[in-house]
This record gives sequence, C-alpha cells and structure tokens, in this order.
Amino acid sequence: MGITTRRNKADKGGGNAQKAVGSSKPNIKKATFDTTKKKEVGVSDLTLISKVSNEAINENLKKRFENGEIYTYIGHVLVSVNPFRDLGIYTDAVLDSYKGKNRLEMPPHVFAIAESAYYNMKAYKDNQCVIISGESGAGKTEAAKRIMQYIANVSGGSNNSIQEVKEMVLATNPLLESFGNAKTLRNNNSSRFGKYLQLQFNAQGEPVGADITNYLLEKTRVVSQIRDERNFHIFYQFTKGASESYRTTFGIQKPETYAYTSKSRCYDVDGIDDLAEYRDTLNAMKVIGLSQAEQDEIFRVLAAILWTGNINFVEDKDGYAAIQDQSVVDFLAYLLEVDTEQVVSAITVRILTPRNGEVIESPANPAQAIATRDGLAKALYNNLFDWIVERVNVSLKARGAPANSIGILDIYGFEIFEKNSFEQLCINYVNEKLQQIFIQLTLKTEQEEYAREQIQWTPIKYFDNKIVCDLIEQVRPVGIFSALKDATKSVSADPAACDRSFMQTIGSMSNAHLTPRQGNFIIKHYAGDVSYTVDGITDKNKDQLLKGLLNLFGQSSNTFIHTLFPHEVDQDNRKAPPSAGDKIKASANDLVATLMKAEPSYIRTIKPNENKSPTEYNGPNVLHQIKYLGLQENVRIRRAGFAYRQTFDKFVERFYLLSPQTSYAGDYTWTGDAKSGAKQIMKDTSIPAEEFQMGVTKAFIKAPETLFALEHMRDRYWHNMAIRIQRVWRAFLRIRIEAATRIQRVWRKKKVGAEFLILRERGHKVLQSRKERRRFSLLGSRRFMGDYMGVNAASGPGARLRGSVNLPANEKVIFSCRGEILESKFGRSSKAAPRTLLLTRSKIYIVAQSIANQQIQVAVERTILLGSIKYVGTSMCKDDWFSLGIGSPQEADPLLNCVLKTELFTHMQINMPGGGFNIKISDSIEYSKKPGKVAIIKVAKDSTTREDYYKSGSIHTSQGEQPNSVSKPMPKSKPVAAKPFTKGRLIKPGGPGGRPSKLSSTTRNTKPIAGSNTPAVSQQQRTPQPVAISSHARPTTTSASRASVPPPPAPPAPPAAVPSEPVYRALYDFAGQSANEVTLTKDEIITVIKKENNGWWLAKNSSGSEGWAPSAYLKDETPLPPPPPPVVRAMPPPPPAAPRANGSAARGKPMPPAPPAKRPIAGQKPAPPPAPRDSGLSMGLASNGNGSGTDSGRNTPTPSIAGGLAEALRARQNAMKSKDNDDDW
Repeated sequence: MGITTRRNKADKGGGNAQKAVGSSKPNIKKATFDTTKKKEVGVSDLTLISKVSNEAINENLKKRFENGEIYTYIGHVLVSVNPFRDLGIYTDAVLDSYKGKNRLEMPPHVFAIAESAYYNMKAYKDNQCVIISGESGAGKTEAAKRIMQYIANVSGGSNNSIQEVKEMVLATNPLLESFGNAKTLRNNNSSRFGKYLQLQFNAQGEPVGADITNYLLEKTRVVSQIRDERNFHIFYQFTKGASESYRTTFGIQKPETYAYTSKSRCYDVDGIDDLAEYRDTLNAMKVIGLSQAEQDEIFRVLAAILWTGNINFVEDKDGYAAIQDQSVVDFLAYLLEVDTEQVVSAITVRILTPRNGEVIESPANPAQAIATRDGLAKALYNNLFDWIVERVNVSLKARGAPANSIGILDIYGFEIFEKNSFEQLCINYVNEKLQQIFIQLTLKTEQEEYAREQIQWTPIKYFDNKIVCDLIEQVRPVGIFSALKDATKSVSADPAACDRSFMQTIGSMSNAHLTPRQGNFIIKHYAGDVSYTVDGITDKNKDQLLKGLLNLFGQSSNTFIHTLFPHEVDQDNRKAPPSAGDKIKASANDLVATLMKAEPSYIRTIKPNENKSPTEYNGPNVLHQIKYLGLQENVRIRRAGFAYRQTFDKFVERFYLLSPQTSYAGDYTWTGDAKSGAKQIMKDTSIPAEEFQMGVTKAFIKAPETLFALEHMRDRYWHNMAIRIQRVWRAFLRIRIEAATRIQRVWRKKKVGAEFLILRERGHKVLQSRKERRRFSLLGSRRFMGDYMGVNAASGPGARLRGSVNLPANEKVIFSCRGEILESKFGRSSKAAPRTLLLTRSKIYIVAQSIANQQIQVAVERTILLGSIKYVGTSMCKDDWFSLGIGSPQEADPLLNCVLKTELFTHMQINMPGGGFNIKISDSIEYSKKPGKVAIIKVAKDSTTREDYYKSGSIHTSQGEQPNSVSKPMPKSKPVAAKPFTKGRLIKPGGPGGRPSKLSSTTRNTKPIAGSNTPAVSQQQRTPQPVAISSHARPTTTSASRASVPPPPAPPAPPAAVPSEPVYRALYDFAGQSANEVTLTKDEIITVIKKENNGWWLAKNSSGSEGWAPSAYLKDETPLPPPPPPVVRAMPPPPPAAPRANGSAARGKPMPPAPPAKRPIAGQKPAPPPAPRDSGLSMGLASNGNGSGTDSGRNTPTPSIAGGLAEALRARQNAMKSKDNDDDW
C-alpha cells in the first residue's frame, strides 16, 4: 500500500497531543520482508540496495529486466521498465492476488499501487492521485490503463448505474487513444496529449462518476509528421474502416489519398490493427452514449480535415495564392456547409486588425495560404478533441454526491529531439512542474515536516528545480513565456522579426540554467540540457486563428460547427488573445493545484532502449533517465526518513483496537489524550522504540514493515471477531443438529424397532403355538432384520454374492441367510450340505458354492417360485429343519435347515401370492425325496448336544421351550448420566483464554493410591490393632499369662485421612449451561466420579450437586499417601502360655480392618461384602496393601474358614448365577 501520508490541512489533535511524554522500549526482533515466497532477482525495493549510487540502481534494474521483472520499488514509489512485450502479468488471476494485500506482501506491481490508492481512499477518506512520469515510450499510458483496470475490478458495486460508470470509464481508453495517440519514432502508441482522469467514488468506495481534463494536444501533428511517424490513429482507422455510407457521403478514400496521412509514408504499424481498433472506437462511442447523429458529425469533421490538407496553391501573376484544384474546395465547402467563395476568401485573404488604424484585408501568398489552411485543419481537430472530452464528461457525470476521488495523470514525458521547438518547450515545462511536485512532496516537504514536528532527522541535499520553472513561467523578471508574448505584440511585424526580437530578449536574460546561442537557446532541465530552435517559435506561441477563418465557421449552416466554435467574432476587438504559453502555464498551474489537494502515488517509467526491443537494455540511456528522474536522491531520503506519518487522533482512530488499554469489545475506552493513546498502542503492539518517533502533532513510523505489521494485526482483529461470531453460530447449529439427531435417533429406534417387533410377533402366530421354540428366538433383543447377508448393499460380500448369481437389479432380497440342504447320493446316506438362501417377493433362490479349477464358483442351484410352494413342512420340536412341498414331477422337494426359519416363514407368508401360505406342523417332516415318492423324516428328542443333526433318516434334537412361549421383554440399557453436547462446545483446553494452563499437570498418575477407596471417616475412627504372628506350634493363651505379658510399644500416629475419590480444585468459574452440567466456582474443591476421554468429567461439587464439568478447568488436588512410619524396634514379648482351647485362641486374635470396597460399576449391583476372615487368610491379603494386589478382576468373594462350608457354598452359588446370566446371551 502507499504509505506516505501527507496533510496540507491543519493537523488535528495537536493541542492535546503535546501533553503526553515518554515512550516504551520493547526488545523484539525487527520485522523483515519475507523473501521466501519467490526467489528474488536483485532487490525488489531499492531502499534495500547495498550501495546507493546511480550505477548500482542501473545494474539492479538491468538484472531484473533481463529476468522478466520490470517493477521495482523505492519505498512507495514504483519504478517501471517498459518490457516491449506481453509478460502475462495483467491477467485476472494476477489481479485477484493483489486484492486486499499490503505492498510488501506481494511482488512489486502496478496493481499494488492501484490497491494502495484505493485502500487509502477508503480507509482514510482522502483523495488520491497517481502521477505517472517518464519519457515518451516508457509505458505511461499502459500503466494508466492497468490502474483503471484494477480499480474497476475491485471497486465493487452491483447495481446497473455503477456498472455503467465502470464500462464508460474503461471505454474512454480506446476512444481517447484513437483521437489523442499516434505512432512516433520512440513509441507506436505515444500519447500526444496530457490526460488527468479523476475517478469519483461514493462513501462505500463504489465509482459513481469521472471527470477528464486534457492538456497539450499536439495539434501540429495533424498537418505534419516526420518520416516513419503517423498522424493520429483515428485518421488511419477511419480511412481504412469507414462504412460505405461514410465513403459515399464524406468521400472517404484510402490514407494514401490524403496529404495529411501520406507525407510520412507510414501507413501501418506493427502490432496495431487499424480495422479492429476502429471497431473498438465505434463501440466505445456507443458505450459512452454518443448518438449516431453525433458520431456522423464527428466523422464529417474528420473528413473535412483530411480534404483540407489536399487544397494546394499556385502563385498567380501578382504573386498571390490561387487555388490549384477547385473541386477539392467545393467538396470541403460541402462538408463544412458553407459557400465555396467563403472558403477561398478565408484561406487566401488575411484580415489584420492593428491596435491603431482600420481593418486590413491582405491577399496571402502561397506560403501564407498554406499556413492558413493548416491553421484551419488544426483548429478543427483541436476543438473537436476538446468537444469529445467534454461530451465524455457529460456522460461520466457523477450519479450522486461523490465523497472521494482517485486521479490518474497520464501525460507525455520529457522530450529531447534533434530539433526542438515550441511544442517541446511546453511539454518539458509541464514535466518540470511535475518534477517540482515530486521534489516538494518527497524531499522538501519531508524535511520541512520533520523540522516542524521536532523529529530527529539527517537533512538530505537535493536539487530544487523551482529555478527552472521560474525561468520559463515568471513574469518579472521576464521569463521565456513572457518574452515570447512581448515579441508577438507587434502584429504588423513578420514572424522572422518577432523571432529576432525574442532572441534579443533571451540574450539579455541572466540565468545559470539558460544559455543563448546563435539561432537557438539551451535550457538546463532536470532531465538534461535541451536546445530549442527560435525559428517560428513566436508564431506558434500566438496560437490564434485569423478572423477570416473565424468568420468562415460563423457562416456555416452546420450546427455542430457552431458547437465547436461557439464564440462570435468581434470585428472591432483589437485586444490580443491569450497566447499558447499563457494557456499552458494556466493549465499547468491548475493541474499542480489539483494534484496538491490529493495524496500522491508515483510511478516512474523508464525506457530501456530506442528500438522497442524486448531484450535490449541500453545502460547509458537508462542511466541518464535514472539521473534526471532523481532516483538516487529518492533512495537516500527513503533510507533516512520515515515511511508513515499520521496525526495522533487519526492514528488512534485507526489502530486503537490493537491495545486492550484503548479498546474493549470494539469500543474506544482510552480516557487520555491522543498522543498518550498512540504511545500506549505502540507499547501494547511491541513496536521497538527505534522504529517510531512521536512528533508535536503526528506519530512517525520509520519502516514500512512496521506499518504493515500494525495493519495486519488490525485485519486479524476483525478476522478474529468474525471467527468468534461464526464459531458461536456454528456451535449453535451443531448443537441444534446434534439435538435433532438425538431425537431422530430415538424416534428411528422406536419406529424401526417397532416394525421389527411387529414382524417378530407375527412370526409367533405363524407357528400356531404348535412348535417348540429355541431360547434364541425368544430373546427380547431378537428382531427380524431380513437381509442378514447384505445382498441389497452397494458393496461388500453381499453385493458380490448378488453379482455372482446375476440377480436382477430390480429384484429386492427381503431375506438372506446361510443354511443347509439334505443331499441324497447314490449308495451313500444323505448328508447336510451348506447353502445360501435368498428370498425375494416372488422367488426363493438356493445358492451353492463349489471349487472348480482352484476357484470358488457361486451359482444358483435352484430357483423356486413362491406360488409353486404348496406347503411348508416342519416338526413340532425345536429343530430348524423344514421342507418345501412343491410336488414337481421333475425335481425332488428340498429339505432345508435354517436357524432363522421362523423369520423365513413369516416373510414367505407375507409375500405368498394370494395369501396361500400352508404350513404343516407334525411329529415328522414330509417331503418328496424323489419325484412322486414321499418320504417321512422322523424327529426325536434324544440329542445330548445343543445342535440338531441328521442321521439315518431321522433328525435328532433336544427339548425346547413351550410352543406357546412369547418373546421376553426388551432388556433395559445401563443407566448412564446424559452426556453434554461435546460437539460445538466453546471451551478450549487451558481455560477461557485458550492457552495451556500453567497450573495443570502434563503428566497423569496412573498408579492407584493406597486406600483411595476407603472412606476417610472410617479410617479416623479405627485404631490399628497388633496383628498376631502365626507359628508352626499353635500357641495357647490364658488369662493369667496374658496379664503378665508386658504391653507392646505404642503404635505410630494414625496417618491423615486420604479421600476415597480423586479430589480436584476448580481453576476457573464455570456456569453450567444445561441441566446435566455442574456449576463451579474458582478454587472450589470437587470430587471427580467418572472420567471421559472427550474433555468432560462427571463431578460432584461441595453442595452435593452432580453433573458434567470440563476437565481443562480442574487441577488434581488429591493428596499423596503418607510415608510409612519409621520402624521402632521393640523387645519381643515372652512366649505366651499354652492355650486352653483352639476356639478361644481364635476368638482372642485382633480382627484386621476390612479391605476397601471397590467403586461399583454403573448399572451393576455391588458384590456382597466379604465374609470375616481368619488370620491365616487375611495376612496373605494384607501383604498387598489394600488387598488389591492379587485381585484378578472378578467379584467372586473368597470364602473364609471362619465362615464355614455354608458360607463358601453361598458364595459359589452367587458366582455361578452371575456366570449363567452372562452365558444366557
């Protein structure tokens, strides 16, 4: 972005800003330009060059030019070298890459300058201008077009009015180029006029209008061109592409026909298609809004100009001019809609009006007539061009009140030819004025502002070209323009006399930058010394039409001619009109005043060679341009100066969001003055003290990288705010979706499950309560799912099975399962073979697998229509065998075995055609073993195994459930506390700030804490008792002997109570947002009941409320187990006396504390408490601390000897009962 900000108006906030003092000095690494994006050739910013010299700058530009890099920065100034070829760097993709980017984020480009101007206009509400300078052929016009292309693309606006403005602004390029550009020796598309395009925008940054000001049209090109140059493009476009109507009406012929287009013998230009550009010109006229009548009048005037050049003169007997070809004059009179005599009189008779005396009509000689003829053509074209610009401005008039503007100045650059005359003097004068602006704004104003703001600054010496501007434009002492005007005041003198008078005045002038010579004079411009020819210079400065020509235009019956020349001729007016020098001086001063009101951006264009070669780099020529463009001085001042400056209030207004001291939630909260606020922003953004200075009314930032860092932080602030809003919204959407998903899941579970349950209940009725049932069929969780093999799936084994049997795509499988079929083989007993059963709505497929050539072959063994099944035969036992009674004369009936037979029968009954499902349930199974031969299969309940099996014509099975049994109730799931919506929750690890907590431990103790499950109260109430020591000889104890035994040493103090569950402390406040979330207060001690891996733990707070809490908010506060007490060696007691009885000895032993109970698992009943144990068993467990060392994970209590046999049997029974419950599924 353009980073030089200049204010001509009074600084705001200066009074309050002087109250703050002091600055901060944070120690951070200075931000640097990121060169990792692309390998850089040379340096992309000349302020980073190692040695500052013209030669070093030239070498860097050459290196980049040879590698296709034509753009280079000097701070915010863009240096552009004309590549003379298409590099493909102006595509839409390249344009999009520069949108919203800071200058240093992307390689140097004209799009970056355009983005800078547009961004600064929108952000700071200041008018902008882009000043493009350089010599002819350096690429100024192309740069201006690319800036317009970029701004039109990024400026937004979707309504028709804004789009129309954009299209018209872009259409001005081909239109004005056609009328104002021409081929020169240096440039095939050289701008022969100056243009300042002012784009006007509304408060939203949308283009609403534009205004164009034109300067210095080179109208002499209309009548004369040097060899290999051309007239303006429009003449060649018109003569080559005119329609038949124009050719007939206006007499248009080829360019070779007309003197004004054929003198230079150059009709075509490489790279320019005149016919295509003529069509573009006509289209631009339509876009801008020129009516067909207006277009016809424009081309009528162009035709009149062309035919004017074909008027030739001969000398009559008196030496005066006479018309050579009267037909040309007649046709010109027809085009101008005047009489022929009026045309002849206006050209061949000169009307002179001296200050004293009568009006004089003097016949002209041929030379004077030719000059008058050319004056007529130049006047027509000049006024036509001015009218086109004014007409374009009418179409581009702002739609609404414009808020800001961006100006683009495209004017031909400094010119030095072998012969330089008045035209070059005017052009170079305007370029001197532009150079003066550049010096004032980038050099002089910089130092003056630093001194005014009391900024520490090293002054830079520079050349101020104001002395050259004064030499040309000043009145007293006499300047060059004043000398020209004084020399032409005596109109009775001939041009040669005026030239001699002017040369005398030049010789008397004393100026170090002016050198008079014989017949010419030299001016030392900033771009070099230029020698100007005096011959004819005063006559060109007059720039006035003879009154005869003005009278001719006034007598025309064409209204468009009167529009071009609206002023009536005052025959008695003897006052000299403004000279050309006066006009160009006034225009230049107006242009300077306009540019000084805007924030400038600069593009300095350089021409690498004179041959328009894409590979040639003329080092001496470029070095000369580097010198007169002042690039070295610009580099030096950019290195020593500050890249950005802004008033304190504007700076704080722009960047107050970056400091928590000056803003909160987007609001400005700073109560101090603007200067102290700016210092606080610098401090909070960690800008090093050497990177900025605080002036009297402004803040100055040294490096552009620092400003870009601030802008990037500001962009990230809004980006983060948007992300927060989006995150909350997305979280709400996710929670809503999750809630809907849970509701849908429960509903589908109920709905789909209900359908399966209804189907299952129907299956009970199919068996008519006559067949014994298997336990599996009566499970509460059993559902009739149908396609168990997934034949209807799009992929998987079932899909491959479907493809192997070539099942039609429109045939849906409603039941699939693996089963068996009884195969009968000759000479051998029948045997069950595996098959796959597929049931559709009309058929049953029996699919077999076989191995052929070491490959598995899957094929349909038999296809049975449901309508052909007369009955289904099965037994009354719980076996899974059944037959399909078909009675086919060719095939036997299949005898099948399927564990899901009831479900198969149900689907068959539903899909049987006509509802004719017939099931035969009896003691045996009847089927046709061979066609026409019925066989009976007996079923016996004599199997000792769980599975059925076939042997010797009988099926052997076991006893089943009652035939009238129904399904058990649906088993209830384990009650689990409702989990919160983990998806979309806005909690980050580490607390509200989103950073890892410094208090939280990164490691987790996975070892169990001894006694962690023992209640603290019970430990405080218990007193450790001495444990009896066993021996091989069981001791006996009497009351007497016990009394004589000395007491043992005092036990150590009981350890501190250890909580039975993990204890945690809340690091932050947390407000529960739903019924199943617990509310926490900072530093509150809570108990964690259950841990989940999703960041939520089930916890209980001090008030007894239980719910889910975020694990990142909790810190483990569970105390570690106390260290073991020191061992106190005591004298062993004397051996006790023999006991009287075993029972009394056993009862006299101290009872150890019961081991801590395990935390019961949710949804299961806790195991019964262990029975009391004697010393022998309890000591073995006590050696493991809390008894968990030898725990195998089973809840089966270990029986104790003291409990007796009954206790052991009861424990064993409970264990077997729980095992049976597990095996039941």
